Amino acid sequence: MTGKVLVLGAGGHIARWAVDMLGQEQAELTLLARDRARLRNVPPGARVIAGDVLDADVLGPALQGQDVVYANLAGNLDEQAQHIVAAMSGAGVRRLVFVTALGIYDEVPGPFGRWNVRTIGAGTLSTYRSAADAITASGLDYTILRPAWLSDKDEIDYEVTQRDEPFRGTTVSRKSVAALAVEIVKDPARWVRGDLGVNKPGTEGDRPVFD
Repeated sequence: MTGKVLVLGAGGHIARWAVDMLGQEQAELTLLARDRARLRNVPPGARVIAGDVLDADVLGPALQGQDVVYANLAGNLDEQAQHIVAAMSGAGVRRLVFVTALGIYDEVPGPFGRWNVRTIGAGTLSTYRSAADAITASGLDYTILRPAWLSDKDEIDYEVTQRDEPFRGTTVSRKSVAALAVEIVKDPARWVRGDLGVNKPGTEGDRPVFD
């Protein structure tokens, strides 16, 4: 593939899979992480930046000339999303793949949905919903990914649901989420303005099913 890709939160467990896959695709990578020590197996030629997405002096220059931004962050996701949207708009970068969490739209049905809210916490889900709302309203060419509970299985096995569909399944591998993100990066016209739940087929249950 060709193109310049900025990975935000590049030291995270899902992002590490994505970075490895993008390296194999020979993407021109810029990796932004708070802690360089969390970056492993950095592909040859990748540019590494240590810093926080909330720091405009870090994020603004990192965005210059990029084609796609893949954000896989945690914590105060609402504030981070607002900063990313503003910085991308200022830099003229339009394509964004952004990872949130299942349950932000109350789209997870039944006992598992209720367990999910209790376990993640309504406050955290509200923060993640605010992040998704900021991105949806941004005018950017976004794709939001809402993965199920995550496993470390070395497998790619997933299905997706739309925002207005009930969420299916309870778990999915980090590698699967990374593979979906990479497929979108490789084909930026795919899933534009999409908001996708991501799960492994056959993992329905009242609690996460780590088979």
